[in-house]
Amino acid sequence: MSDISDIRMQVMWNRLISVVEEQALTLLRTAFSTSVRESGDLSAGVFDPRGQMLAQAVTGTPGHVNTMAEAVLHFMNEIPRDTMFEGDTYVTNDPWLGTGHLHDITMVSPSFLNGELVAFFACTAHVVDVGGRGFGADAKSVYEEGIQIPIMKFAEKGKVNLDLVRILRANVREPNQVVGDFYSLAACNEVGHRRLVDMMKEIGLSSLDGLGDFIFSRTRDAMLERIKALPKGSWSNELVTDGYDAPVKLVAKVSVRDDHVEVDFTGTDPMSRWGINCPIIYSKAYACYALKCVVAPDIPNNAASLAFFTVTSPVNILNAVRPAPVALRHIFGHMVPDLVLGAISQAMPGKILAEGAGALWNIHISVRPVAGGQGRRAEVLMFNSGGMGARPGIDGLSATAFPSGVHTMPIEATEHTGPIVIWRKELRPDSGGDGEFRGGLGQVIEIAAIEGHEFDFSAMFDRVNHPAHGRNGGEPGVAGVVKLDDGTQMRPKGWQHVPAGRRLILELPGGGGYGDPAKRSVEARANDQSKEYISENGK
Repeated sequence: MSDISDIRMQVMWNRLISVVEEQALTLLRTAFSTSVRESGDLSAGVFDPRGQMLAQAVTGTPGHVNTMAEAVLHFMNEIPRDTMFEGDTYVTNDPWLGTGHLHDITMVSPSFLNGELVAFFACTAHVVDVGGRGFGADAKSVYEEGIQIPIMKFAEKGKVNLDLVRILRANVREPNQVVGDFYSLAACNEVGHRRLVDMMKEIGLSSLDGLGDFIFSRTRDAMLERIKALPKGSWSNELVTDGYDAPVKLVAKVSVRDDHVEVDFTGTDPMSRWGINCPIIYSKAYACYALKCVVAPDIPNNAASLAFFTVTSPVNILNAVRPAPVALRHIFGHMVPDLVLGAISQAMPGKILAEGAGALWNIHISVRPVAGGQGRRAEVLMFNSGGMGARPGIDGLSATAFPSGVHTMPIEATEHTGPIVIWRKELRPDSGGDGEFRGGLGQVIEIAAIEGHEFDFSAMFDRVNHPAHGRNGGEPGVAGVVKLDDGTQMRPKGWQHVPAGRRLILELPGGGGYGDPAKRSVEARANDQSKEYISENGK
């Protein structure tokens, strides 16, 4: 291929990425749920007619993007090619074929040009409610967790399946928000399709085959070069988490071969009877993300880059099988990067960050008037983040969602969705692990219902009994705390009640420190004191 042809292909590749970015921004602009609109809990991407991901939007979470890369193939297996039509949109929230739990809706739409199938567009978003017990760990099977939508058509030839819409409305607590998000997802794919067709007509392409070959060949060559430069061998790591009512041990063995990297979760604890299990599609997504961060963070994420990673596991809590309850699959899914990075750090000393808070501190609040009172009922979802682990050469980021990358909802947006008040939201001093480089800080959040209301909340927290470890001599981060303002200790997982007049206080965990604390500079400690990252009695 000539230099001019290479440049032309690179320009078209960049153009394709801009197409999926506009696809994702459409979802951000039109979504009803704050988890999508304010936090970016979504994914968007374009796939070739064989179901291979060509490009993903930068906006979105690794869990959504990497599961979506596999989910499109499940859609293609379920819906025969001869039943795909222009104007179709397909949908599912199947945890084992989609993104790991029922609250994530995945939509796939075929894209036609001049009657020929040229691509698929896919997107995923977290909706506020799917019925059942609600977003929490208390179910004993997936059947209790909400409505299950098998892979099916949301729209055929542009006509929406209104029977499905009526079923949705009858099964969820916030029908307008949920149905609105379904239409937003469909619009997201439609925008991607229109922009792709415009691009292909402008450039004079009848298919994406040539561009796909260019993308995949360049990606494969770059990935292979990076993997060949890695140390070869196998390394194992264990990570103990809070679990639900007993600690859960996660185990990973990472093996670097000449042309690929393997991850095996053998040794991880068995499935739980609570809704903290994780389908392998989600565990795999975050294992691949962790490896990608180490091996090739600058190489675009697509089918060719993901093909270099294989993830296997016997049936256990990281490879839960139907009908296991999986609503909180994100908790252990978000712990997988620390687990995998802990193994690879043995092969790459001095290059891997310390453990962080890991899992988001999600909280689902169901608020209502007190008995006999007047007021408003609402379902409110908040995403909150603890501290990241310190990195070699730099302090950890505070109140930052790693590995998910989602944003925290603004207080104003959260209070607008229901009759609650966020009385306090601030960084938590002394929560980052000490070290030559300090772990990121957690935060303190204080929540109450407005006068005349009470609420139940679903706790989805970890690192309360097992804080993040430091690395290379760094100290652990401070563990999280869940309590009421009168000192009553609450559980880190499960549905619980907050009476009218009481406030719920969340003290989020900090990240682990990196390196010997004795080597931290005087200037860095003085800076921490001046910014009140550490108290007068702090280190």
